[in-house]
This record gives sequence, C-alpha cells and structure tokens, in this order.
Amino acid sequence: MNTKNDVEVVINGKQYTICGYESSAYLQKIATHINEKYAEFKELDGYNRLDTDMRNILLALNLSDDFYKAQETAEELQKEREELEKEIFNMKHDMIAMKAQLEEKEKEAEEVLAKLEQMEQEKNETEHEVIRLETELKNASSVNSGSNSAKNNSYSKNRR
Repeated sequence: MNTKNDVEVVINGKQYTICGYESSAYLQKIATHINEKYAEFKELDGYNRLDTDMRNILLALNLSDDFYKAQETAEELQKEREELEKEIFNMKHDMIAMKAQLEEKEKEAEEVLAKLEQMEQEKNETEHEVIRLETELKNASSVNSGSNSAKNNSYSKNRR
C-alpha cells in the first residue's frame, strides 16, 4: 500500500497542507490547476465583486465542468479505441482469409503449370511419333516404289 503524503501548497495566495496517497508532484499539479482557475476568474470583470461563497461555487462548478468534459473525452476515446480494435480484428481476419485464398490460388496455379508441362511433354512425344511415322512412311514408300519399279520392269519384259 502507498504511503500517505503531506504536501505544502499555495492556493489563491494562501498556504495549505494537503494529504493524499498520490505523489507529491501530483498533489502540486492539482494545486496548480486550481490556481490557474482562480487566475482565469480574476480576469473576469464581475468576479471580484462576488462574495467568497459565490467565488467558491464558481470554482467548484468550473472544476466539475473540467472533470466531466475530461471524463466524456476519455469515454469517447475509449469507444474510438474499441472501434479501432474491432476494425483491426476484422482486418486481421480478412488478411487470414485472403492468405488462405492466395495459398489456394497458388496451389491451383501449380496444378495448372504441372498439367501444362505434362501436355507439353505429350505434345513433344506426339511430334516425335509423327516424325517417326513420317520417316517410316517415306521408307515404306521408297521401298514400295523400288519394288513397284522392279515389278514394272519385269512386267514390261514379260510383255515383249
């Protein structure tokens, strides 16, 4: 548990001892804020004509106003933070989904490339087979031409 601090401060020209569990610097900061409010009021035209009770009420009202405005700002910032956290969560979720889609598309692309390579190989094999068959056909044609020539020569000889 924190120790209690006693701090001497000056508020509106009078010295006070304030106590609290907060640091001495924090308690001085509070006193400074109150003095700043007094300084603001002293610049107002009618402030010095008010009685002490009215001055204190005015100070209390303004300090309460500062508190509630700060609290409202803190709540708005908290809501904004929560909305940003939700947005970040949704973005992370979207990124994970997109990553999964990307991995799926990459896998599909790899499959397409593999199929394309297989088709290319089959095309090459088919081309080689066509060339082989054309070569065989030429060889068969030339053998056939040679034997037809021999037949024709023997046919011609037999007719004479």
